[in-house]
Amino acid sequence: MQHHMQVRGDLGRRVAARRAELGLTQEETARRAGMATSYLRYLEESRAPTPGRGALLQLAGALETTLTTLTGGDSDLPPGLAGAGRRPQLVTLDAEECWSRLGAHGVGRLALVSAGGPTVLPVNYTVVDRTIAFRTAPGTVPAQVLGTRVAFEVDHLDEAFSRGWSVLVRGRAHGVSDPQALSRLRDAARSTPWAGGRREMWVCIDAVEISGRDIREGPPGPAPARGGD
Repeated sequence: MQHHMQVRGDLGRRVAARRAELGLTQEETARRAGMATSYLRYLEESRAPTPGRGALLQLAGALETTLTTLTGGDSDLPPGLAGAGRRPQLVTLDAEECWSRLGAHGVGRLALVSAGGPTVLPVNYTVVDRTIAFRTAPGTVPAQVLGTRVAFEVDHLDEAFSRGWSVLVRGRAHGVSDPQALSRLRDAARSTPWAGGRREMWVCIDAVEISGRDIREGPPGPAPARGGD
């Protein structure tokens, strides 16, 4: 008898998003999970799929994630609750790798000193010519950064393997008014800000300093010494 699990939210969107993150096609993912491509397509496209626990475990393994994450059980929890890896290794990233990790689009954290004191805010951002850009509206807290030094941080955690990385940028923020520059930023943006509303004011951060760290699995240690005969 196959037991079905209560799946929270949109399983299909989580599966598709994780596939895209790993750069896998439906065919590759189905082959990894030992299931038919048509069944994986059903899971991704159905509004209320009812897969069995076995299928979900296979899919979680194929997508290198956990069953809890795949079914949305940790959607309201902060990241980083998993334990450390067996052999964690902290590696410093060079500037080229830092910019590669920042990518072209995502959600990062803007750190500034506002009228109310030190503040950290999440913002949707785009990278154009190694400049970080985001949209806001006049009169908002993010708009207060114009002409000031700020910090901007992006990170990613892989709970299943206790791996992660973070990139920190320090620089000066300025507004964008040149029509050609604005057109280029709009073309580079892949989506509108998650917060919604009219946010047509573009702010750029010119990086003065960039640094990054990566936590990964270290190499196996030496084999234990054998006792004498």
